[in-house]
Amino acid sequence: MKNNPRREFLLNTAKCAGALAVLNTTFATNIFATTAKEAMPVPTVKLNNGVSMPIIGLGTYSINEVSTFLDAINVGYRLIDSAQLYGNEKVVGEAVKQSKVKREEFFITTKLSSNMDFKQTQKSIDDTLKLMNLKYLDLLLIHQPFENRKQMYKAMEEAYKKGKIKAIGVSNFTPDIYSDFVKSCEIIPAVNQCETHIFYQQKKLREVMKDHGTMLQSWSPFVHGKKEFFENKTMLAIAKKYNKTVAQVALRFLTQENIIVIPKAARLKYMKENLNIFDFELSKADMKKIQDLDENKGQFSYSR
Repeated sequence: MKNNPRREFLLNTAKCAGALAVLNTTFATNIFATTAKEAMPVPTVKLNNGVSMPIIGLGTYSINEVSTFLDAINVGYRLIDSAQLYGNEKVVGEAVKQSKVKREEFFITTKLSSNMDFKQTQKSIDDTLKLMNLKYLDLLLIHQPFENRKQMYKAMEEAYKKGKIKAIGVSNFTPDIYSDFVKSCEIIPAVNQCETHIFYQQKKLREVMKDHGTMLQSWSPFVHGKKEFFENKTMLAIAKKYNKTVAQVALRFLTQENIIVIPKAARLKYMKENLNIFDFELSKADMKKIQDLDENKGQFSYSR
């Protein structure tokens, strides 16, 4: 019998339903690909302003080819994370335009990557929208806790009120910086994107942000292979148990912790592998084993 794409999608959805409960997420009902056979269902989280955001997306640092982004879109990615620093905003916008997917199905993030005053930030937001050929951004972040971060955020709040941005947030804000920052915010940051992985689980930061409803988003969830990440004995044993890779277990751990992840992948094989994490659920015992790997220490001297 010839495969029925709709039936395959519904079967895959049913398999995922139990695993999604632990995420406290809502299930995306869209068929997230231009061809249903390639579609991988992606759950979403609800931000503190009510906007739904995919819990997994594509990290794009150093990715600059339209064809790579189209591959990602075709297998199901809708959250695409860019930044002014990456130099690929125009390419991301072109891929969105070339794809057969409606704009409203995407979740496009970018970041303001330099210290600016209020007026400069206003112009920078408009320049980014023009460069990406988009009418609005789904999420805009301050890339670093710049000296003028409060002025910059005021300009972002204004753009948010005008509908140019659906959600606003920050990146690489430590617990102390975040705690001070939110005191001056009219609109509380929806997201704080930080280095987060099995060796640096950001427990203090999550606790600080909890009362404000700010979601943690993980950049470099594989630690760029540092500390023998892919050879870690605990992770290898758990991966074998679930017939998954170490990368998949790491992503599943973070998403079960309700952390948004944006693993970078430029090869189709790994794009698919990274999305294929919602057909299993880590047990409480295995979650505890991974939680115990936390060293509460960053592994990078830079931020992305």
